[in-house]
Amino acid sequence: MSGETNLTQLLRTMQPQRQPGTYVFCTVASLAGLDLSECIGTFREAEGTTLILPRAAADQLGLPYSYLAAWLTLTMHSSLEAVGLTAAFAQALARHQISCNVVAAFYHDHIFVADADADKALTVLRQLAATGAA
Repeated sequence: MSGETNLTQLLRTMQPQRQPGTYVFCTVASLAGLDLSECIGTFREAEGTTLILPRAAADQLGLPYSYLAAWLTLTMHSSLEAVGLTAAFAQALARHQISCNVVAAFYHDHIFVADADADKALTVLRQLAATGAA
C-alpha cells in the first residue's frame, strides 16, 4: 500500500490526533551507551545525532533540551510522494504563529509543535481539514 497522493483528499482526511505526553529534541555526539528504547526518532547530522523522545526519558538520561513539544499525528496514510501536504499545513499553522517540526514517516506525517500551542494547532489543522483546500 503506497498511500494517498491527492492533496485535497489528504487534507480532508488528515484527522490530526495528539499523542499523549511532552516530547523534546536533544542532540548527542554518540549513541554509545544510551538506552534508546523510548526514543521515537533519530536523525544523523554532521554536528551530532538528533533524538526525539519523551521529556521524562530525556530527563532520565540526563540529556539537555530547550524545546517542549506536543506530538500531533495526521492519521491518514499519506504517500511519501504526495506533493503539497507539508506546505499546506505548515502555511496554515504559520498564519496562526505556530511553528512546526515535521517528520514524514512511511504511513503518517507527524508534527511537533510547541506544547503550549497544541490545542490551537489542533484547531487550525481541523479547520484546514474541514475546508480541504490548501
